[in-house]
Amino acid sequence: MSTQRYSVTPHPIETLLTWVKSGEIAIPEIQRPFVWEAKKVRNLLDSLYQGFPVGYLIAWRNPTVRLKDGSLSAGKRILIDGQQRVTALMAAILGREVLTKDYETVRIRIAFHPLEERFEVANPAIRKNPAWIYDVADVFAPDSSLTDLTESYLENNPEANKRAISKVLEKLRKIINNHVGIIDLAEDLDIETVTEIFIRVNSAGAELSQADFAMSKIAANESYGGNVLRKAIDYFCHLAVAPEFYGKIKEGDRAFAASEFFSKMAWIKDVNDDIYDPSYTDMLRVAFTAEFRRGKLQDLVALLSGRNFETKQYEDVIAESSFNLLKKGILNFMNKTHFERFVMIMRSAGFVNSDLIGGQNAVNFAYILYLLGRAEDMKPNEIEHLVRRWYVMSLLTGQYSGNPETSFDLDIRQIDAQGLADYTSAVISARLSDSFWTALLPQQMDTSSSNSPYFMVYKAAQVKLNDRGFLSRDIAVRDLILNRCDVHHVFPKNYLKNQGLNKGRYNQIANFVIAQSEINIAIGDRAPDVYFKELMNQCSGSKKKYGGITDELEMRKNLTMNCLPESLLDGEVPEYEDFLEQRRFLMAQRIRTYFDAL
Repeated sequence: MSTQRYSVTPHPIETLLTWVKSGEIAIPEIQRPFVWEAKKVRNLLDSLYQGFPVGYLIAWRNPTVRLKDGSLSAGKRILIDGQQRVTALMAAILGREVLTKDYETVRIRIAFHPLEERFEVANPAIRKNPAWIYDVADVFAPDSSLTDLTESYLENNPEANKRAISKVLEKLRKIINNHVGIIDLAEDLDIETVTEIFIRVNSAGAELSQADFAMSKIAANESYGGNVLRKAIDYFCHLAVAPEFYGKIKEGDRAFAASEFFSKMAWIKDVNDDIYDPSYTDMLRVAFTAEFRRGKLQDLVALLSGRNFETKQYEDVIAESSFNLLKKGILNFMNKTHFERFVMIMRSAGFVNSDLIGGQNAVNFAYILYLLGRAEDMKPNEIEHLVRRWYVMSLLTGQYSGNPETSFDLDIRQIDAQGLADYTSAVISARLSDSFWTALLPQQMDTSSSNSPYFMVYKAAQVKLNDRGFLSRDIAVRDLILNRCDVHHVFPKNYLKNQGLNKGRYNQIANFVIAQSEINIAIGDRAPDVYFKELMNQCSGSKKKYGGITDELEMRKNLTMNCLPESLLDGEVPEYEDFLEQRRFLMAQRIRTYFDAL
């Protein structure tokens, strides 16, 4: 018995383009920004002209859903692989504009040289050269005539052979008769299987995600405003990083500008904060998990398709309610009060700029917790306390560093079952036990990655605790991080390199302190026993060499807040590896002090 769950049928490119124009195959205008470079479009046309295969397209017809009146309706085909190729064909052959990854609308013109039978991306030099047809879309225009095209070309190129040019142009026009294989997935395939196929397939060299599939599903829907919702998600995320795009939406997409979404996202154009710049994946995860109380995006695809998880059937009423619920989640996400207060909470935990933000999924779940707290009418100070502690805990324990969907799903279901405050409190107590602070965290801090979550949290702790920079009398770590600072090696890098240590050892985070550039430069490559002795002399009236601290008690306090043993000032400089072990423990305890204050 055959287990094949698909059919393969060749179709002429002309037919495929007709289907796209008529909506038989859904490629919404903002399906995915066109990421191909123009030369890839040129190469695609050349392959078609040479008669080479250009790969298969994969389509899946939305499952049949039961409508409110009891009748059945089969949905459009969704093109789940081949979007970029079809968009390239529409751009080059039909002369359609495309939306780039920078959200700019452009025309991609491919030129053709009939004498050399060569394609090239159109440019000003080609435009001036009569031997080129500047835009092949002119050849495929419905009202174009082969005779007229040939005559026009000969007028500008009298030396050309009429018969040869006519044959070449005819060959070019016939590429729309070339066949492309369309793999139609069986419409009775379950969502999970189609999602797996979707993720396994590569498009333009980039693996597609469940978020991509969900976005395609949203964009393909017009009945419940999915096409507009998709734009809202994309536009908000783009405005977060490029506020100047606001004017382009207002003038270039008047229909969207008149929608309820546009006015509700307008505020973000005036925000320059980059602590949380969400992608569409982030926005989907947060909105879906907060509203649907599920963590797996394949469930979102199923629900938007109308899946009844109990009967395994597809019902229009479920699709409609799912789109409405997702819309609510998206509006909550982009709500000015929600978004700005969440960012404020992150800042209040010491994460004062984007360089300190680690683990985007940890940020996403922290925002989910904020939205859940708001929905439960928790007191603002309780929400802030909960969100700060959970975010730091999730960074330190790698809560979402593995498979975030599984972790999201587990956490949100347990929150549903146990309650928000009870579950989060229980998890934090279990994960951050005494042994975590005294043994596990110091052990995990044996790393040379300055981007490790442990060093990020350590710096946030110094910000929150108002610590001064290393050897700084007046300048706080917060100010150094927000402006300009150096990461100074307590045991200088070249000093350790001269002892034969490799990068993985001399760049240990336990060897790093946040310092002013001038202090870092002044210390240079001096051995620690040398410059710490000079620091003591500085406190005894000698010339100031490193920073402005001249009081011994103040100097010892500065070392303590930077998690350095005071004994360094007493001439007790340990071996480097012993120093690292001592400092990891001190850094872990500083982080614990910070965490307890959150």
